[in-house]
Amino acid sequence: MKAKPVVPRKRAGRDVEGALRYYLREGGEDVALGFIDALEKAYGHIARHPATGTPRYAQELNLPGLRSWPMTRYPYLVFYVEHPDRIDVWRVLHGKRDIPDWLAEPTGA
Repeated sequence: MKAKPVVPRKRAGRDVEGALRYYLREGGEDVALGFIDALEKAYGHIARHPATGTPRYAQELNLPGLRSWPMTRYPYLVFYVEHPDRIDVWRVLHGKRDIPDWLAEPTGA
């Protein structure tokens, strides 16, 4: 299967920036670089295998097509929707947050 381009929304980019600030402050550069590596691996996986993410929150939030994929070694979930030509990443959220509330925030394009 051909990989689809992964296109993060602005809100997903802000989520990643916030996580990086936290990891730089609390864990240092190596931890922050590890987060970036784990995020790139997650993006690579969903680009090649988008159907493997769980639709759990799609049902909870009534957002058909929404899936999530966990990052390795970091407690974050990548929330995305597959389209015919791309993977639309909505959010990158810490798994311990109240996910339905955070996903309900305005996401921007």
